[in-house]
Amino acid sequence: MRVIVAGLGVQGRKRLAVAGREAVATVDPFNAEAQYKRIEDVPLGSYDAALLCIPDEPKIGIIEYLLSNGKHLLVEKPLFADKPADLLRLKALAEAKRTVCYTAYNHRFEPHFVRMKQLVESGRLGRIYCVRMFYGNGTARLVRDSAWRDQGAGVLPDLGSHLLDTALFWFGRPAEPFTVHSANRFENRAPDHVAFGSNGSPVLQMEVALLSWRNHFYCDVFAEGGSAHIQSLCRWGPAAFTVRDRKLPSGRPDEDTVTLVQPDPTWELEYAHFKRLCETGQGNIDNDIWINEVLGGLCAAVDPDPKRPA
Repeated sequence: MRVIVAGLGVQGRKRLAVAGREAVATVDPFNAEAQYKRIEDVPLGSYDAALLCIPDEPKIGIIEYLLSNGKHLLVEKPLFADKPADLLRLKALAEAKRTVCYTAYNHRFEPHFVRMKQLVESGRLGRIYCVRMFYGNGTARLVRDSAWRDQGAGVLPDLGSHLLDTALFWFGRPAEPFTVHSANRFENRAPDHVAFGSNGSPVLQMEVALLSWRNHFYCDVFAEGGSAHIQSLCRWGPAAFTVRDRKLPSGRPDEDTVTLVQPDPTWELEYAHFKRLCETGQGNIDNDIWINEVLGGLCAAVDPDPKRPA
């Protein structure tokens, strides 16, 4: 498969490295290393798919251009639209052109995320009561100094979209609405710390921050038959996955832990998954429609003040 990479930032360079010889061109209006400034300048006959690592604002228009010309797409998350009808239009266009529009949530390929999904589906934990997730990095100053990142709802759509997709991956689509518990602007103009959740089954408690000076992810799943816990991701490792089997009526549970010390495997696994999807013609834009709906409500509740001083 011949691919082009649009956007030569951090994510774009990762995608370019994984695509290797299959990458036939790069596009970036600001990076002199790119072969093209505009995606429309790349000859349509020279590639089959595009890896879009671009800011949110131009995504819809570029996606529409590429789908209209029969190109498969891997889009860096989130695929967020002010008008929900835009995503429905893209879905219809992808189906009409028999092309794949796939939004990349690489954490689905994190080994412990896969273990958690398998554990939940096995029934070993019984009824899931409550899930608590935290995702944080220490990029507050980088975001504040960016020409385009410190705006809108800030960290919420950026990292919150990962947590929403993770809940979707593990438990299916939640039925209960999501609400914002707190939103703070400690160092940035836009929110740099947000807590939100859903009081459904299971209860979902989520927290995202740009103020975790050591990048970190954790998850606690509390259930009828025990609990399961993730500490960190492979790229920030060591990453641990712990399962505890409940003792009745009470007592110290039996505990098993798998600890991984390895490079991040998710980028290569996701790229291979994307290529398989291109063969079957199956995208995941329905997930984006739901995530967009939830994020739209949460972002409106955050109501950031663009005039707030840095």
